[in-house]
Amino acid sequence: MITRRLALFLFTSLLFLGLGGCASWFGDDLPDPQVHLVKVEVVRAKLLEQKFILHFRVDNPNDSDLTVRGLEYRIHLGDMLLAEGEHEHWFTVGPKRSAYFKVPIRTNLWPKVRDLVKMLKKPDQPIPYRLEGEMETGLFIAHYVHLARNGVIIPADLIPEQNR
Repeated sequence: MITRRLALFLFTSLLFLGLGGCASWFGDDLPDPQVHLVKVEVVRAKLLEQKFILHFRVDNPNDSDLTVRGLEYRIHLGDMLLAEGEHEHWFTVGPKRSAYFKVPIRTNLWPKVRDLVKMLKKPDQPIPYRLEGEMETGLFIAHYVHLARNGVIIPADLIPEQNR
């Protein structure tokens, strides 16, 4: 009876110690990949619907391949929420490399047209933007990389020149 209890105790102890070692497999000190908003391309700008393509760059600082599963994003222009959504597109970034991908977005800025007109009065003046979200990486086990980037957009660069 005592040997059976002792054997059960030893088995349980070894099991928990072994599982504790497995938990260390998932903790690593690798640097997170970096995500940059490279360009905002205007596809079509109508009164009630605007279509853009956001060009992103993912930098992989690690020595192994990085599998990107998708991106959840929120983009603020000044204090105004320009767009939010999810883009599920799988691709792989090689070690110590960068990869580019495009995210098509569609928005309606009509309710915010007054604020937008105020921002666009001086098209050469930069407008601050903020990119927030999460990038889902990993092939079998998901890892979420939090994004927080700030920058500026110059409206004159987005408005096509017209011949007069």
